[in-house]
Amino acid sequence: MDTGSNSISHFSCGSVCSALQLYSLGPTENGEPLIFPLLSGATRYKLPPSPGYRMSPPSHKAAHSIPPHTLTRLAREWLAEDTPNFDPAGVCVGSLEVEARLLCKTPHSVLAGSPFFTAVFTEVGCTVDWISQEGAEIGPDAITLTAVVRGPARCLLLGERPALNCLARASGIATRCSQLQAMATVGGWHGEVAGTRKTTPGFRLVEKYAMLVGGVSMHRQDLSGMVMLKDNHVWASGSITQAVKAARSVCGFSSKIEVECHSAEEGREAAAAGADIVMLDNFQPQELHVAANALKEEFPTLLIEASGGVTLENLSMYLSPHVDIISLGCITQGCPVVDFSLKVQKPVVYSSLEE
Repeated sequence: MDTGSNSISHFSCGSVCSALQLYSLGPTENGEPLIFPLLSGATRYKLPPSPGYRMSPPSHKAAHSIPPHTLTRLAREWLAEDTPNFDPAGVCVGSLEVEARLLCKTPHSVLAGSPFFTAVFTEVGCTVDWISQEGAEIGPDAITLTAVVRGPARCLLLGERPALNCLARASGIATRCSQLQAMATVGGWHGEVAGTRKTTPGFRLVEKYAMLVGGVSMHRQDLSGMVMLKDNHVWASGSITQAVKAARSVCGFSSKIEVECHSAEEGREAAAAGADIVMLDNFQPQELHVAANALKEEFPTLLIEASGGVTLENLSMYLSPHVDIISLGCITQGCPVVDFSLKVQKPVVYSSLEE
């Protein structure tokens, strides 16, 4: 029978290593892992009891678009990149079962990336219980408890940085997307705010997913999706008409063709050649409204996209009933990240007498 008072033990890295030489993981008591001393029965170390969080799993329809094997593959790649060989610091903490709390320190942020965060920790044998749901706004408190991670200390710390990097980046993008979509809604615009292919190499799937969570269109995924003929394609092929004709001979009916245009005349040539979408690139707002209106009058089913120079600050100036899509590179380029940290809870020390 255990008796005695509780106190918080403050461990340095060296003291944890010393303790691990004397203590080993034992059976659980009331579902809580215990560590029994190998040399003495005087003291037991136990994780602090769960405070009874009301936890819910991440629930956002966008999460169902990611195949499980893709999550596993990405998690393994990120972990291998961060720990390609030995983990010397793992010797210090060992396999003691610990609890870590995920804290969000950027109020009014949109949570995105929880499937990737969970996949990383699943891969190293840890569990994640989410308090905030995917797509929810976190705050308004300065620091908000967002999730709880449990597992062996060395494994939890292996997953910490890859998981946090992913969550911080995805949440930053989702937050910016949510802000942009809110501005479009307030402006009474019914078109689509969209991202671009200006994504981080090797991280596009996460960034495109974050756009979905933030409420905007991902645009095309890659060059194998929709055909986009930019100025270099046109110059290399000779003309807009020739470029559209050549592209259509390959993609057939199954893909749309978009042409980047720098004047209303180029837009008219692209539409006449059979383009489905005309991108009016780097137009000033007033020029955009006039050109889009003229093209819509002549080609009513043509989709008009505006791009180039559009930012969070000036988006409202580009909203037009004749523009169907506005794409912004700033969704992914120069986007602030959300500040998250993962804090391992210090173990509670129980002094006891063994009967």
